[in-house]
Amino acid sequence: MKAIRRFTVRPVLPEPLRPLSDLARNLRWSWHAETRDLFQSVDPESWAASGNDPVRLLGSVPPARLAELAEDRRFLRRLAEVAGDLDDYVTGGRWYQDQSAELPAAVAYFSPEFGITAALPQYSGGLGILAGDHLKAASDLGVPLIGVGLLYRHGYFRQTLSRDGWQQEHYPVLDPNELPLALLKEPDGTPAQVSLALPGGRSLHARVWLAQVGRVPLLMLDSDVEENDLGGRGVTDRLYGGGSEHRLLQEMLLGIGGVRAVRAYCRLTGHPEPEVFHTNEGHAGFLGLERIAELAAAGLDFDPALEAVRAGTVFTTHTPVPAGIDRFDRELVAHHFGPEAELPGIDVERILQLGMETYPGGEPNLFNMAVMGLRLGQRANGVSLLHGNVSREMFSGLWPGFDPDEVPITSVTNGVHAPTWVAPEVFRLGARQIGGRRTEEAMTVGGSERWDAVGEIPDQDIFELRRVLREQLVTEVRERLRASWRQRGAGTAELGWIDGVLDPDVLTIGFARRVPSYKRLTLMLRDRDRLMDLLLHPERPIQIVVAGKAHPADDGGKRLVQELVRFTDDPRVRHRIVFLPDYGMAMAQKLYPGCDIWLNNPLRPLEACGTSGMKAALNGCLNLSVLDGWWDEWFQPDFGWAIPTADGTGTDPDRRDDIEAAALYDLLEQRVTPRFYERGQSGLPDRWIEMVRQTLTLLGPKVLAGRMVREYVERLYTPAAHAHRAMTADAARELAVWKARVRSAWHDVSVDHVETSVSTVTATAELGTTLTLRVRVGLGDLAPDDVEVQVVSGRVDPEDHIADASTVPLKPVVGPDTDGRWTYEGPLSLARTGPYGYTVRILPSHRLLASGAELGLVAVPAEDLGEGAGVLMR
Repeated sequence: MKAIRRFTVRPVLPEPLRPLSDLARNLRWSWHAETRDLFQSVDPESWAASGNDPVRLLGSVPPARLAELAEDRRFLRRLAEVAGDLDDYVTGGRWYQDQSAELPAAVAYFSPEFGITAALPQYSGGLGILAGDHLKAASDLGVPLIGVGLLYRHGYFRQTLSRDGWQQEHYPVLDPNELPLALLKEPDGTPAQVSLALPGGRSLHARVWLAQVGRVPLLMLDSDVEENDLGGRGVTDRLYGGGSEHRLLQEMLLGIGGVRAVRAYCRLTGHPEPEVFHTNEGHAGFLGLERIAELAAAGLDFDPALEAVRAGTVFTTHTPVPAGIDRFDRELVAHHFGPEAELPGIDVERILQLGMETYPGGEPNLFNMAVMGLRLGQRANGVSLLHGNVSREMFSGLWPGFDPDEVPITSVTNGVHAPTWVAPEVFRLGARQIGGRRTEEAMTVGGSERWDAVGEIPDQDIFELRRVLREQLVTEVRERLRASWRQRGAGTAELGWIDGVLDPDVLTIGFARRVPSYKRLTLMLRDRDRLMDLLLHPERPIQIVVAGKAHPADDGGKRLVQELVRFTDDPRVRHRIVFLPDYGMAMAQKLYPGCDIWLNNPLRPLEACGTSGMKAALNGCLNLSVLDGWWDEWFQPDFGWAIPTADGTGTDPDRRDDIEAAALYDLLEQRVTPRFYERGQSGLPDRWIEMVRQTLTLLGPKVLAGRMVREYVERLYTPAAHAHRAMTADAARELAVWKARVRSAWHDVSVDHVETSVSTVTATAELGTTLTLRVRVGLGDLAPDDVEVQVVSGRVDPEDHIADASTVPLKPVVGPDTDGRWTYEGPLSLARTGPYGYTVRILPSHRLLASGAELGLVAVPAEDLGEGAGVLMR
């Protein structure tokens, strides 16, 4: 019989064991080995059955066992030590508290998904795992972050396979009371709530659940409350589910409701109010509208409120293609805002202007969440150097007149949280070398360029470590493969072959990620005969472990999964290549350490960063990847291989796949497998071990989430906090009035004449020469204080475009003359040889601007101005 209602009966812990509850409720256990070991010792069998989830464990331990532990002095000593360590971690000073700069009092970090632990399945892929690692690293560093997300009652889907290899989705219901969460409550004990106004006089209510991620609170909004109708209760049902209106309501709840949840949390706990708001992708972009509404309620008009909000907002884009951005129909957005809906005090047209694609190539009837994020954030970044370049190109229409490399989008390359992803065996090897405390410090705070201590670890230790990890993966794969085949309908008698799947002494390649087409799950199948030869080579075989989920609505991705599964089902190769369904954090934590090679073959440059290869690298796994994302930035032949790309514009997709697959097979046949199986005088694969050593020494410090979060603090959060403090109500009004004046007057700004002190400069000039530039400009109704006149110089290409440009401001020396023109002068030093050129331009200038490109306004010489169009020196 099926229960009509479900609830959780919590155990009553004996008084001496009460700290176990606090330890279970703080998700630091998910990356702190001593805490996990303590919970395992409570009841090893129940620990395994709970999926290593302390909350579920404590709900299943028999009272007799709890009574026994309450009398166990040795256990109580361990409990006191671990509880004391957590208290020190949460309350003591960390890296952030040791900084001398005036850092933000608090930062609010919004993301649609968070991958903290498999016990809290609120993530689909890299974006969520990155957000989880961001919170953990912020906690380790002592950054006063508040995470904000949604609590999805079904999370993302669980994946199984049908008998013929087709992906099946399952959505188990999650009970928040069985998760490591607590309700945020008002002083009278009632749950804290936030509400949104919906069209037609309806409301959307949400409770706020709190997950404690070390020092960092994560607020998760849940619309499954009795006050909502059926549609409202379902808003937070599934991650990335539903149609356009469903997604819009999710994103309104995340952004607008999220700000309201932060305000409630700070009011109820005394936590400092955030000075900086960071939106991780465009999904949370509506947070800026709520903050404008807050300021409007305090007496600011829309334009100054917009300036105040922009000053303290950071926007991170993770998307290298326009199709990956959420876009909504203009009328749908308009329907949900205004007098009869949410934010009634803000003119709907002003809201729409923030997201409309009003630039060449844009679709003027679509509301673009990333465009709104960029217009509402004074600071923006991509997630690798290459992705920063791609983003500046992709969004350059928002800054007309500027070269893409001047578009104000920087980059902070992603990192991964080492304590979460490094196998305990790897950590212990480091601890043996330099001590546990120093190893932990190196993996969390980072800061060094190299981990030179790795150089002192004997080859034999590295070789044995890698084999142990490979052996653990083989055991894990067999267990998961057997479970998968049982789900596909196979009987026990059919599955004896699984005992021979994979070999702990064979070169093991991992490939696991989401399955959009650009990641090319099936590129390895391009020439099946060559792949079979590699898998079955008599002396140098390879074995491959593959995992990945296709989006439920992506039948193309599901066909790729099926194609790969059918290949792995072939009795000739099924002991050498496997597909494991239901890829998630628990599987990943075994997969990364156990592989020798991490394979990544996206279409360049569509991988924004690709952090799975970083997690593998931290465990001594070598990367074999297309030069995309982070690998393009940090690849060296010392610690991996680059798959050549055929990304010329004239190469059709099929031919490109053929070329790049052939390059992959060549690398495996000629360079990778010989290196792995080749033995030196010691009987060990000396050259392979050296590559493992170089991976740990040189890549280890770079790929850390601690390094990433420190960069955010230093390069984005701190400048944003300073801008926020400078943007008082009066300053915001001043800036808004100034911007309006500059925009209205800009059509009269011009570069009228440019001359130099050397008349023959168009022919040649000598290195070290300094030219004096004299420029006549028209400023219309503007004054010199409103602008900066610059000379822009650098190398020129055959089309006379300036590259690697440097800028020098010129100074006004005469003006205004009878025509209202000003004369500017300044030096131009010829510091480079070869083809060289310069031009002059005028930009708006104000002390409160973060970038000269911020307004998207620039005046340059007319093409027919002669010298003024740019001077070339060859």
